[in-house]
Amino acid sequence: MNKSTKNEKTETGTTPAAPQTKRYDDAFKRAAVENWIKTGKPGTQIAAELGLSYPSLKDWKRRYYGAAATPQRDDLAAGNRALKAELARVREQRDILKKNAGHLHRTIQERYQTIEHMKAEHPLAQLCAAFDVKRSGYHAWVKAGTSARERADAQLRRQIRAVHQQHQGRYGAPRSQAELAGQSERHGCKRIARLMQVDGLRGLCSRRFVPRTTQSEHDQPIAPNRLAKAPAPTGPDQTYVTDLTYVWTAEGWLYVAVLLDLWSRRVVGWATAPTLHARVVIEALQMALKHRHGPKGLLPHSDRGVQYACQEYRSLLLAAGMVTSMSAKGNPYDNATMESFNATYKRECVGLAEAAGGYATH
Repeated sequence: MNKSTKNEKTETGTTPAAPQTKRYDDAFKRAAVENWIKTGKPGTQIAAELGLSYPSLKDWKRRYYGAAATPQRDDLAAGNRALKAELARVREQRDILKKNAGHLHRTIQERYQTIEHMKAEHPLAQLCAAFDVKRSGYHAWVKAGTSARERADAQLRRQIRAVHQQHQGRYGAPRSQAELAGQSERHGCKRIARLMQVDGLRGLCSRRFVPRTTQSEHDQPIAPNRLAKAPAPTGPDQTYVTDLTYVWTAEGWLYVAVLLDLWSRRVVGWATAPTLHARVVIEALQMALKHRHGPKGLLPHSDRGVQYACQEYRSLLLAAGMVTSMSAKGNPYDNATMESFNATYKRECVGLAEAAGGYATH
């Protein structure tokens, strides 16, 4: 080597020091890699803490453990991230199910329809998982378009809404089914009930009232239950059933007495009064006698109320040649036809009036 070159100096008069490369033994290298793996810290942070370059640390990891043979990490951060993701998924599915509480999804198509309505609010993957369907099936359903069954349901829903509106909301599923059958549209009652539920339609329900119309604690004679042993009527004016009910008005309670022909279910007599005086049932019976002229031996059946057991009412029956009958104490089943009529009247006539503000006067 040229001596002058060896002794060359810088402008400052000092000789530059030759760069020195740090050398680390295998034990140090392995310890650095294991520290990175076990702590779960970023590799750049480990390299900075040990005064290393990050590429060297990655090279040691590949050398000692290989890309496919990395030992199991004790990575708390990764575990926390996984738990948070799982918690978010569970909360998402909980919210989906809460929004659909009370809605039955009997068929796959109904689930697909619900997913279609909710996909703007929730991820599609979460919706499919919540309703236990495959995304491929949902996409196939969307691609296929509306089925023949869905088109038929849409048409039937329009018909049900028309019937419901025509009868002012009185009809539920059974009578809507009968109405549609009269229009040559025969469908199952359960199907109609399901479609009514989808549209939020239901028949009018009776309300609970307070007045007590049957006062059976009296000293008037009680007639036996002849209706229980009598044959079913084969024509009109053979058996009548009667009862009292009540209607609330702005002027107070109004009591209504009704007589029903058991064969035809037709109202043959009725009367109203602001009190439970026997006169109200007498006037209803007089209306029936005036318009129907029932034959001798006609059987009028009632409960044990004092209005039907009083002397004036019994005298009118006797003069008309009628044989009276009364239900057993606490047993409304013999007069079930009359009870059913009153329930329908209260639900469909009185209920509509109350929805419109109620009756102003008697």
